[in-house]
Formats: sequence, C-alpha cells, structure tokens
Amino acid sequence: MKKILHILNRKGTNVLSIEPQLTVHDALLIMSDKNIGSLVVAEGTKYHGIVTERDYARKVMLKGKNSADTSVAEIMTTDFPILTEDDSVEKCMQLMTENNLRYLPVMRADQIVGLISIMDVVQETILSQQDTISELHKYISGSSY
Repeated sequence: MKKILHILNRKGTNVLSIEPQLTVHDALLIMSDKNIGSLVVAEGTKYHGIVTERDYARKVMLKGKNSADTSVAEIMTTDFPILTEDDSVEKCMQLMTENNLRYLPVMRADQIVGLISIMDVVQETILSQQDTISELHKYISGSSY
C-alpha cells in the first residue's frame, strides 16, 4: 500500500503559499501565473488553511464581492482533514471522496510539508497500475524469476 510520502517524493514538497491578509485578487494572480488551483494560506511556517478557485467562485464571485477588496482570510477553507506522510493513498482517496475535496494538506507536527491534489492521487494510481502490469508481464514471461 503506497503512502503519501511516496507521492511527495515524486512530486516534491514545494508548497506555494499566500499570507491571509493579502487579497483574493493577489491569490488569483499567483494561481493563474503558476497554473494551479489552490494556495496554502500561511504566515511564515504557521498554516491557516487553503484558498482555492472554488472558494473564489462560491464566496466572492457568486456573492457579488470584489476580489480586490476581499482578503484571503475571509474566504479560505480552514477545516480540511489533515494527512500525514505515513497515511496511505487509499486513506487520502477516501477523505477526498467523503468530503468532496480536491486538495488535502500534509502535515508533520505543526508544519505543512505538502499539498496533495486529486490529480496527484490519479497519477499515483496510474503509476501503480502500470507497475502491477509490468510485474505481471515479467511473471508471465518468466523474465524476472
């Protein structure tokens, strides 16, 4: 059973963040520039939550607010389930499915060490299936035993 650490080792642990007092417009510019759908909200090493494109759509745009006048702290989501590096990919999939989430923070003590997206989970599943298929081919052909 693959662990979250395996995904982080593959993709890296670089987490883009924004400070809570900055504007939603600032967050959207960063997300657009980096072609990503979320940012960790933090002050230094203190994790506060995550702001996503979904937060913008539901809490700013649909409510008639202005992204230049709204702080990230006003719309960020703070109640994400937390993953650790030792959690399984299956647990991550279960949490994402049960809570209808696209991103989950990965924590070590009080420090955020990564952010797992649904795309990371899909890619890990595909790679795992490819490994299984390769091993089955080797087994059937007798080339590895």
